[in-house]
Amino acid sequence: MTNKKFSIREIDRIIEMAWEDRTTFEAIEFQFGIPEKEVIKLMQRELKPSSFRLWRARVQGRKTKHQNLRNFDAGTFKCSRQKAISGNKISKR
Repeated sequence: MTNKKFSIREIDRIIEMAWEDRTTFEAIEFQFGIPEKEVIKLMQRELKPSSFRLWRARVQGRKTKHQNLRNFDAGTFKCSRQKAISGNKISKR
């Protein structure tokens, strides 16, 4: 069990990453040092019960949330039509 205290900003970012379909639990662990079980506990503690149930139903069994279950290469998930961002300005194609 992790005894690390997170700031409100870090908790918000963990929740945001946990909701994202393509962000793996391994990425959350790499960035914040907490494993999947701790992320689940954090989500249960921080979300309303109905929101937690929706989130759990959404991520349970989802292949994109687990690095080992993915069937595509790791990398960016940028759409070919998405403009590149450089220096906080959207660059021209």
